[in-house]
Amino acid sequence: MRAPDFWNGKDYTARFAVNALTPLGWLYGAVTALKASQAKPYRSNAKVVCVGNLTAGGSGKTPISITITHALTARGKQTVALTRGYGGKMRGPAFVDAKRDSAIETGDEALLVASATPTIVARDRADGARLAEANGAQAIVMDDGHQNFSLAKDLSIVVIDAETAFGNGRILPAGPLREAVAQGLARTDAVVLVGDGLPHLNGFKGTVLRAHLAAVDTLGLAGKRVVAFAGIGRPEKFFQTLRSLGADLVEAREYADHHAYTASEIARLKARANAETALLMTTEKDFVRLTQAERDGISYLPVRAAFDDQAAFDALLDRIAPRAP
Repeated sequence: MRAPDFWNGKDYTARFAVNALTPLGWLYGAVTALKASQAKPYRSNAKVVCVGNLTAGGSGKTPISITITHALTARGKQTVALTRGYGGKMRGPAFVDAKRDSAIETGDEALLVASATPTIVARDRADGARLAEANGAQAIVMDDGHQNFSLAKDLSIVVIDAETAFGNGRILPAGPLREAVAQGLARTDAVVLVGDGLPHLNGFKGTVLRAHLAAVDTLGLAGKRVVAFAGIGRPEKFFQTLRSLGADLVEAREYADHHAYTASEIARLKARANAETALLMTTEKDFVRLTQAERDGISYLPVRAAFDDQAAFDALLDRIAPRAP
């Protein structure tokens, strides 16, 4: 989701809105705590790694999830990604077909993950785990779900955008937090800080890793004219990445997070790029939301997660999937 302007506003109206909504945030956090205390989660035969966050909006958890899935597969574990399928109609449990399913059915994140690894969509995560087990899964990587208590986790990882951290420190709807920071970190085995910055972690004693999202410049963008569009949590990060690769960004259009593009919007974007003799580019997450016909003439910028300390990352995974001697 895109952060409302008042979350970070300094004027009287913004401060009033935040203060007025703060009691609702307390209630939201209390409900999460109650669910956690009363949960009776399903214990899967497969090892479950949960990659979640404490805030609404993009933190880089999906690329981190894909990297972890690949690492577990490389260790010989039959691994399946498990996601709620946010924004899609599919309730599941069902495997995602990256070539045949659409983002309308599965949600964009599920389709993106499914292009990299076997993926199950399930609103009920326990049912999703059962389907994974029935298909021989030895490890399940739960993309998002730190605040979901229906499935027991063997390793809980919280991903934090090191630059924006916890925003104004308030709980939804007064701020970006899904629960109080101390409450969420108490259930966390490891924190992954994505990008630069050093947020205060309230005395967290677990493992702290740092990772960066690296763009894969397959087109050689230096000096090329680009019309860019994005409907993600922080589209300005995508635009800045294009500039850092040397692209001449002649226009950058922002849309709401998980935006469902219309045919007329895509047609206008293509017309604009043609008029500017420019490449038309978007994010990989936006690209998977487009139909096959709409994708023609549009390029995307792949992004991959890399851990700064590979040895520490390997040691973390050793807890649930020891490497062969």
